[in-house]
Amino acid sequence: MAQTKKPWSGRFQKATAKDVEEFTSSLHFDYRLYPYDIEGSIAHAQMLAAQKIISRAEANKICAGLKNILRDLEKGKIKLDAADEDIHMAIERELTRRVGHVGGKLHTARSRNDQIVLDMRLFLRNQTEEIIGLISSLRKLLLKLAKENTNTIMPGYTHLQKAQPVLLAHYFLAFGEMFSRDAERFADGIKRINVSPLGAAALAGTGLPIDRHKTAKMLKFPEISKNSMDTVADRDFIAEFIFASSVTMMHLSRFCEDLILWSSEEFGFAEISDAYTTGSSIMPQKKNPDIAELVRGKTARVYGDLVAIMTLLKGLPMAYNRDLQEDKEPLFDAVDTTKNCLMLFTQMLGNTKFNVEKMREAAEDGFSSATDIAEYLVKKGVAFREAHEITGRIVAYCLKSEKQLVELSLADYRKFYKGFSSEIYDVIKLEKVINARKHIGGTATSAVAERIKEIERKTK
Repeated sequence: MAQTKKPWSGRFQKATAKDVEEFTSSLHFDYRLYPYDIEGSIAHAQMLAAQKIISRAEANKICAGLKNILRDLEKGKIKLDAADEDIHMAIERELTRRVGHVGGKLHTARSRNDQIVLDMRLFLRNQTEEIIGLISSLRKLLLKLAKENTNTIMPGYTHLQKAQPVLLAHYFLAFGEMFSRDAERFADGIKRINVSPLGAAALAGTGLPIDRHKTAKMLKFPEISKNSMDTVADRDFIAEFIFASSVTMMHLSRFCEDLILWSSEEFGFAEISDAYTTGSSIMPQKKNPDIAELVRGKTARVYGDLVAIMTLLKGLPMAYNRDLQEDKEPLFDAVDTTKNCLMLFTQMLGNTKFNVEKMREAAEDGFSSATDIAEYLVKKGVAFREAHEITGRIVAYCLKSEKQLVELSLADYRKFYKGFSSEIYDVIKLEKVINARKHIGGTATSAVAERIKEIERKTK
């Protein structure tokens, strides 16, 4: 696209300096908005014709030109010029080159201020729906893994210390709950994304007889914005999206941290497929969980995007300011990073094997049934604090004598509380410990099975 005069050059006496053009241009990153810019422009042109602001013939010529430009952009046939400042000007200039002066009528009753908000809302609506779809795929995988592991016992951890035994299925469902909330956050955000800004123009609206409801309907917006100044100044929906992305990335990062630990020789709970790991350039024996580590690392990147957008917005006066051009790169980065991490993490998890025997061995070690001893004593009428003290002394005795709880004799138990009976050995069996927690949200096989059924009912 050859550069001619700027669309706003009427009151300027000098041409824009080349360095200024390069500094102010956003075309190198906002070019990806072209499908949405053209979609919005077609709707705007059709509304202008319906309102008799331009003729039907002019609108038809404009729309045909825009559709041709869309096809050529998709095929890479149009060379973009930084002198055009942004994707809006690039498309308008190409349109005018193709259809003549009538192309200049497209911008009637519109500003780049409401135009860019429109593009961003259309883009973000589409991307949010894609992310919800990726989260849904991950949740389906977690449900599948849970159903396959309703009898797999593993140690649960607090403070990264063995705490109590849980089902591996319960673990998978725990992350399922996290990602369920993530999907809800994104879906709720669509309500605030899905608002048509067209008609706000620069900041005060337009004196031309436009029909805002018509463009909103054509673009599938259920609502229109209610204040023209807020419309062009608002980037809350972007900040909210990046926040939702940050929480999702945090959940992915926590999951990755477990998989990184579990795939180490010290844990040995999981083995990630060779296709989703890498090796060392110097140590031939190494198999590194690099995908999990990179997802963990990229979480910091999305956090940075959130800090960038919040810092960008915090000091802006009403209404539009050129600073807002800087909203796109953190948004685009958050979109791309979150989508890629969700996709690759789901693939990696689906190609990970879990060592059932090693998990059970670890659950049997480390006094993870100690709480059940305390609860056994509570059922015999002992106050919980006293039961806690008694059990703590039993554990200390085991550590000193290098024994596990199951290795103590009944006489050993009765040294600490005379009311112990042989049933204590049944109480501390792993399956008994698991299945004692049969309340809603517990790790018992029955509770987990019921939660799986509930999720399946909701997702049908």
